[in-house]
Amino acid sequence: MTDVRTIPAPASRATRSSAPVPPARRGPRLPTTAAAALTLFLVARLCGGLVLALFARSAGKHPLLLLGRSWDSVWYLGIAAHGYGLVLRNHSGVHVDLAFFPLYPGLVRAVTALTPLDGVAAALLVSWTAAVVAAYGIYRIGVRLYGPSVATALVGLWGLLPHSVVLSMAYTEPLLTACAAWSLYAVLTRRWVWAGTLAALAGLSRPNGCSVAVAVLASAAHAVWRARGRGVTHRLWTGAALAPLGWSGYVLWAGHRRGDTLGGYFAVQRLWGSRFDFGQGSLRFTGHMALHGTRLLFPMALVILGVSSVLFALLIADRAPLPLVVYSGVLLVIALGGSGFFESKPRFLLPAFPLLIVVARALVRTARARPWHATVVASALAGLSLVYGAYLVVLARSPL
Repeated sequence: MTDVRTIPAPASRATRSSAPVPPARRGPRLPTTAAAALTLFLVARLCGGLVLALFARSAGKHPLLLLGRSWDSVWYLGIAAHGYGLVLRNHSGVHVDLAFFPLYPGLVRAVTALTPLDGVAAALLVSWTAAVVAAYGIYRIGVRLYGPSVATALVGLWGLLPHSVVLSMAYTEPLLTACAAWSLYAVLTRRWVWAGTLAALAGLSRPNGCSVAVAVLASAAHAVWRARGRGVTHRLWTGAALAPLGWSGYVLWAGHRRGDTLGGYFAVQRLWGSRFDFGQGSLRFTGHMALHGTRLLFPMALVILGVSSVLFALLIADRAPLPLVVYSGVLLVIALGGSGFFESKPRFLLPAFPLLIVVARALVRTARARPWHATVVASALAGLSLVYGAYLVVLARSPL
């Protein structure tokens, strides 16, 4: 996108001689609109932390331990401290730590080696930093495509999703979203080597990180097709070659550790009850919920999946850029088609920020026409996010 600036008319000689000379800038400065968006995001997450702390204190629990040592966080901390090799056998079956990808625990281990922080503090620092980096990447994508107002709304909505409490926890979703946002931004700006490198890192962060590589490869193929193969630079081919290396490399390495290079990793996932069955398990569980009822987080997960599917259809109808559509579509397919841990599916969709573009644009239009209506909607979403997030971590007693 061309940066169009208004060129002022030349000043008179007297004006030029008498006008004070502005001080020279010492370096790049974060734009005011970006600073406002990041401030909005940080305030949202800080309020979420305060509400969670109130819930935790009333339940006699320590909020930082809940954020840093809940469910999957314990596995990541174990890998960061001792490496891979843990096999846990209990009443629910056999669980192997090879199901968890290495980028996040590797960063936690690096922070603990370079600073006096312990594992929990280092894990939270990595997650919180990644969340801010992701928010800025989302903002940059929003500005490039729709302008600063929509970009700010997009960041705010992402920070106030019902499961956005995960962005404050020692989980991998903030890291995946940071890698994904900047990889997609690199695709939109035709920086193919950066796009491929960040896609490879995304593939090392989570199982559904392969969605970034698929988006990069689809965008590269589309660029080659549009150019009819002529004038395609080596940077595009390099980026396309780099994109799948992270995910495929870890899957093959984990399989090799299990004695089956091609199938070992997927066998590990099956031990955890996770497999891709084209949604059969999800449909059976939905039928069970309809007949017998269940706790709040399961119907809430179903609602979020349904809304996400509608938002994806609207994203396509809105003619969003190809990499955003492919990335969100792959995340949605993995969430809908995978079996096991139904309550965790909204967390799997937390990195799918492009699904919020249509909502952000509608919210900006509403704010311009009826500011009060937009305020009510934003306040209701904030209240739901803060209270439901605290419920998930403190009271739900179910894996996130």
